[in-house]
Amino acid sequence: MTDSLLRQWITEQRRNGHALCIVLDSENERDIRQSLLKSCQFDQFLSVYGKTPVAELADAGPFIFTFDHADDRHIDELLTHPERNWGWFASIQQGDLPALVKHWQERLIVGVGPNQSLYRFHDNRVLGRALAHLPVDAYPAYLGPAISVCHWQGARWESTDNPAPGTYPVPDQPLWHQVPSTNEQSDQTRMTNAHRYLLAEHVRAYAQLAEQHDPDAWLRDRLAQAAAWGWLAPEQLEFLLTQSLQAPAYTLAPHWQVRPDETPPEHFERVHQATAFWQGEAPL
Repeated sequence: MTDSLLRQWITEQRRNGHALCIVLDSENERDIRQSLLKSCQFDQFLSVYGKTPVAELADAGPFIFTFDHADDRHIDELLTHPERNWGWFASIQQGDLPALVKHWQERLIVGVGPNQSLYRFHDNRVLGRALAHLPVDAYPAYLGPAISVCHWQGARWESTDNPAPGTYPVPDQPLWHQVPSTNEQSDQTRMTNAHRYLLAEHVRAYAQLAEQHDPDAWLRDRLAQAAAWGWLAPEQLEFLLTQSLQAPAYTLAPHWQVRPDETPPEHFERVHQATAFWQGEAPL
């Protein structure tokens, strides 16, 4: 779907009396978001993470905007740079913005207990993989009030119509949770969840770290270390992050390094026991 056909999609949706929305990745498009916020009326946008269990991430979370003019310069910039994977377009009934936001708020959290993660619905690549994976009869529960969506799919624009727009409960076993993840998506999800965990459980130490280091770069380094060690279970990641925050100069002691022929579980158990001993919590 070329740029001209994308504009045809926009024209068609407007001709049918639908409101147009931008589902925007606020974290990576802050300048565009701020410009849109300045030009929108108060009822033309909503934060998706606001008033949810992840409200502390609202500033970095997705926003959904309705817009009136397809030739708005902010819209033009997004159309010109689809490779930035900034999000996607949707059409809805007039006045359905709160319903669309509520729909995605109900689908934000994946999993239960310590294995929860955030579903990055606002990423056009996530949306595209889900739509390619789902049968058409699963579109309504996934897209909800959205009448039609249009998104960048690697090298072209694609549009998908929802056969039955409306309000639906979240299925007990959503099919979109079964879509295979790419390495990039898994890495981003792990990064978001780690940031969320530190804000919720260790905000003071995390704030002190930010006075000396770029927290995003530091967090990426820690997660890269966890991946290199094969420490991907939630308890392993939490242990590495909390101990890294407490380490002198944020540098782990030499005994943390993996030994030759040591498996990830053996490595974790050894370091965990040694740390408990040095902190006076257990015998060695």
